[in-house]
Amino acid sequence: MPSEDVESRGEKIRESNNNSSVAYAVEDRETQWTSWLIPVFVVANVAVFVVEMYVNNCPKHVKNRDFIPGDDRKCVARFLGRFSFQPLRENPLFGPSSSTLEKLGALNWTKVVHQHQEWRLVSCMWLHAGIIHLLANMLSLIFIGIRLEQHFGFVRIGIIYLLSGFGGSILSSLFIQNHISVGASGALFGLLGAMLSELITNWTIYTNKIAALLTLLVIVAINLAVGILPHVDNFAHIGGFLTGFLLGFVLLPHPQFGWMERRNLPEGVHVKSKYKAYQYVLWVVSLILLVAGFTVGLVMVFRGVNGYDRCHWCRYLSCVPTSRWKCDET
Repeated sequence: MPSEDVESRGEKIRESNNNSSVAYAVEDRETQWTSWLIPVFVVANVAVFVVEMYVNNCPKHVKNRDFIPGDDRKCVARFLGRFSFQPLRENPLFGPSSSTLEKLGALNWTKVVHQHQEWRLVSCMWLHAGIIHLLANMLSLIFIGIRLEQHFGFVRIGIIYLLSGFGGSILSSLFIQNHISVGASGALFGLLGAMLSELITNWTIYTNKIAALLTLLVIVAINLAVGILPHVDNFAHIGGFLTGFLLGFVLLPHPQFGWMERRNLPEGVHVKSKYKAYQYVLWVVSLILLVAGFTVGLVMVFRGVNGYDRCHWCRYLSCVPTSRWKCDET
C-alpha cells in the first residue's frame, strides 16, 4: 500500500505539470543548470570559421588562375578583402576553398589512414564549408543544445556532443574515402539521437508521449532525408545519431519519482532502486554497443577497410541518384 501511495502521488504531480513542450513535458528537478557550454561551442565554431577565411585569402589565391575565365575568378563580397568568399562556382555555400579546409583539418581518409593524422577525426567537426553551412548548424545547435544543457548539465551534454561528432567521423571515414568532409552535423545529430533515447528511457514521466515521439521522429526523418542529396555526408549524420542515441540511454535516464522524494516520504516507505529495471537493461546494452561500435569502427578505419565492400547498398544512405543528379559512386 505505501508504494501505491508513492506512485499515485507521482502521477498527480505529473498531471499537474502538464506542459505543451514537445521535448520536455515534465521536469522534476527543482533547479535548472545555466547553459554556458553550448554558447562556448557556438563561439568556437564561429571563431574557427573566421580563421578559415583569414587563411583562405581568396583575392590572393584566385588572381593567378589564368586557366579560369575572368568572371569565375572573382571573389564574392570582395569588400571583405582577404575574408571574401571563394567564387560561387567553386563554393556555393559562401566559404573557403577545399584546399584551405583540408589544410586546417578536414576529414580526409588518405591522410587519416596512410599519414597517421588521426586528429582529423576530431578537428573536422569544428570546420564548416561556408557561412550558410555554419549558420544552419549553429542555429540548430542553439535550438537543441541549450535546452538539453539546461536540463542535464554541461558534462553529459558535452560528452554526447563530442563523442557523437567523433562517431560520425568514424562512420564517414569508412564510406567517404575520395572526398573531404567537414561540419558539426554529426554532433548535432547526436543530440537529436539523445533526445529520442531520453524520451524512450524516461517514457513514464511524459504527459504527451505520442506527440513528443512522433515530432522527434519526423524531425530526424526530414534531416536524414536531406542527407541523401549529393555532396552531403549523410554517414556523419547517421554515425552521430546512432552514437547519441546510445549515449542517451547511458547518460540521460531519469530516476524514479519515489527515489527522488525518498527524504520526504514517511517512514516505512521503501524505494527499491534509483532506476527502473528496463532503464538498467537499456543502460547495459547501450554501453556494450557503444564500446563495440567504436572499437570495431576504429579498427576498420585504420586497416583501410572500404565500407562499400561490406555493404553495397549503403551507398543509397548518402546519395540517391535521380534524373536531376548523379551520385559519385567511386
